[in-house]
Amino acid sequence: MDDELETMECSMAGLQRERGGFPTRRILLGVAAAAGVAAAGFFAIGPRRFWRFVAGPADQGPVDFATFSRRSVPNDALASSKGASTQPVDLILPTYRTSPIALMGALDDAARSSGRAERVDDGTEPAYRRYVFRSRVFEFPDTLDARAVGRPDGETSLILYSRSQLGRGDFGSNRARLEAIVRALGRSPGVEAVSTRR
Repeated sequence: MDDELETMECSMAGLQRERGGFPTRRILLGVAAAAGVAAAGFFAIGPRRFWRFVAGPADQGPVDFATFSRRSVPNDALASSKGASTQPVDLILPTYRTSPIALMGALDDAARSSGRAERVDDGTEPAYRRYVFRSRVFEFPDTLDARAVGRPDGETSLILYSRSQLGRGDFGSNRARLEAIVRALGRSPGVEAVSTRR
């Protein structure tokens, strides 16, 4: 009887070791292997093709600044000179003592200098731009619309709107992009900003 109990206890202990050790390790190894295969497939296909398959074209199309509404989820950012937009803004921009066309040229330079922007508008409106920006590693696509508006006082207002194609949040990337562009405009030769405190 004692021998039978001892044999049963040994069998139970072995089963517990198997349940507690090997299957857990096998599951973790399986998950890691699956993740590795998925990552390899993602980069083999290419991030751009993958995101196009998942979410459609990277270019989200033009925004009509007169009628558009901000998103209900935190994956966009809006920067505007005072009075140029009726939507809540994240950044108040100055006006500029620069013509709308010259300001858009400086914006092109700022976008190009980022190394991650592609201009996607058709070029028919001299005071309008649309770009697709992509994140560094996974190339998440965001669309940025920009419009320069001449004012009666001879100055130019600017509106910048950046929005993500994927996800319900952007971890502040759209606002950071707008801030970087505004800083680059401030360093551009021939672009003169007027204080926002007037």
